[in-house]
Amino acid sequence: MKKAFLTSLTLTLSLAVLSSAHAAPPQQPKAPGIESPDYVWEAQSGEEAILLKMKGNAERGKIAYQGCQGCHKPDASGLPDGAYPQLAGQHITVLIKQISDVREGRRDNPKMFPFAGKHVMDTQEVADIAAFLNRLPLPGNNGKGPGSDLARGKALYQKDCVTCHGERGEGNAEKFYPVTKGQHYRYLVRQITAIRDGNRRNANPKMVKVVKRYSTSDISAVADYISRIGPGEKTAK
Repeated sequence: MKKAFLTSLTLTLSLAVLSSAHAAPPQQPKAPGIESPDYVWEAQSGEEAILLKMKGNAERGKIAYQGCQGCHKPDASGLPDGAYPQLAGQHITVLIKQISDVREGRRDNPKMFPFAGKHVMDTQEVADIAAFLNRLPLPGNNGKGPGSDLARGKALYQKDCVTCHGERGEGNAEKFYPVTKGQHYRYLVRQITAIRDGNRRNANPKMVKVVKRYSTSDISAVADYISRIGPGEKTAK
């Protein structure tokens, strides 16, 4: 009787493990974004508000980041084809905002969510990873554009982008404006296009208004210019 019970228990546990292993991963939630009249881009609420008050530990972040480096690479350089962004040296506030937006569903990213969702990564780990990434040096080998219309790109950048992102693409940590220097050309094109077309739901409405009038060639030109602003350069070459 006892042997039969143990056999039955073992079978039950085995089936439970198999069921868990083959269960579909949690779906990314969906929170109101720019499509909502109540959307406030710079609102600091929910997990984001908690994270912004926390102090991350870069050493712990290095360990936690191991789950991210398959896509973003060990040096956080991402991919030149634009599939994954360069994250090294990014502002902690920007990293926290973007990760929180993915976790809470304001930024749609079904590829990232299985690795960064609350079912995988706790709040302290997010703070630690942000601290680790912020300390990394810019790799300096990002993907560039064709270089065929840099004068146009520079004019657009000086006119529309420099106020928020700075002369050297240094961004603004306090205002959540990202560092853009050293970013991959193709990633920049993809994100600016998504913002223009209303497909990035956690976009800054100010930027949407600016790039709404951009043609595809305008986006290519300004992204190419930005991609050529190196870590220590004031203007692209």
